[in-house]
Amino acid sequence: MPVEVIMPKLGMAMKEGTVSQWNKTEGEAVKKGDPIASISSEKIEMEIESPADGSVLKINVPEGKGVPPGTVICYIGNPDEEVAATAAPVQEEKGQKEEIQAAHPAPPPKKPGKARVKISPVARKMAEVSGIKPEDIIGTGPGGRITKEDVEQAIASAKESRKQDIPVQAVAEEPQRIPVSGMRKVIAERMHLSLQSAAQLTITMKADVTELLALQTQVKETIAKRYGSKLTITDFVARAAILALENHPEMNSAFMDNTIVTYLEIHLGIATAVEKGLVVPVIRHAESKSLIDLAKEIKEKAAAARAGKLPADEMQGSTFTISSLGASGVEFFTPILNPPEAGILGVGAVSDEAVFIGDKIEKRSRLPLSLTFDHRVLDGAPAAAFLQTVKQYLEEPVTMLL
Repeated sequence: MPVEVIMPKLGMAMKEGTVSQWNKTEGEAVKKGDPIASISSEKIEMEIESPADGSVLKINVPEGKGVPPGTVICYIGNPDEEVAATAAPVQEEKGQKEEIQAAHPAPPPKKPGKARVKISPVARKMAEVSGIKPEDIIGTGPGGRITKEDVEQAIASAKESRKQDIPVQAVAEEPQRIPVSGMRKVIAERMHLSLQSAAQLTITMKADVTELLALQTQVKETIAKRYGSKLTITDFVARAAILALENHPEMNSAFMDNTIVTYLEIHLGIATAVEKGLVVPVIRHAESKSLIDLAKEIKEKAAAARAGKLPADEMQGSTFTISSLGASGVEFFTPILNPPEAGILGVGAVSDEAVFIGDKIEKRSRLPLSLTFDHRVLDGAPAAAFLQTVKQYLEEPVTMLL
């Protein structure tokens, strides 16, 4: 009997998964462990590996088609095995199948003995768009796998070669076009929806974190020895935001169905950059955690998210979000709300500034803060009061340890 490969459930809330790209062609032989397809859900992208050896791959779900978890996306077996009787392929809408076949005819099976090029899905897509054959690229990844960087290098080399061969009067090259799909598509849709569905306003303020940085240095060795961790600026900002949300619960709210919903618990989202976009790991019941526990969980979940191992359920249900661009040297910016939340706090890069303290000028470390809030939920004055409270906690860091 042929082996069924199903669409996995990448989280309790997952309702649909999409085959972003097939790495093997119809009728091709596969070996156990081969990456046969790339799939994506709302917040996760991953590769599906073949669970068994087989001389024939039968594709059941076309690229770009969304299907529920548990759906058979392909079969792996032998030519004499009947897979059609096991389950019918996912049907496209009327007329769509013919259009897809006309626009993307199935490539012929590879000749026996011809080695399969090992290449990541992103790299393959870039190579196709740029007109570069994967066979002409030298892979530097594990086992000779072609990476995104290898394709970029090949594109740069091809451009340089063309510059030497083409006259100065030649027509400009066609721009690179990469279809938006997977996580990037979800982010684009959500950000657009956020701006369309909320009355967003951003206010800014700077906090003097001179004493906070001194405290961070003072406890660094003790924290490392006792807890095997360290405290970052983001950890302190997260703690300050949690305390401020307890003082200003209207910021821990959402606007839904013409109703303002104020949450009793604080589920803090920490925006985290990953290879293919942005995800928001959630620290649940953050109000009940100490500064050390908060710092540990932030680091653990961020690391799991970057490795693609954080479950989708751990990236949903936040009531307030923090986004930091300080590591990139950005000061103030306009963070976009994470729907349906009423607030998101942007954190910039610390800079040394000359500040008047009484009649004297001193060098002080200042942290830019950018608060975007939903004006349907609260007005400028209470939003400013919340941001002022965050600032106060950061400027009096000992109060966050009590």
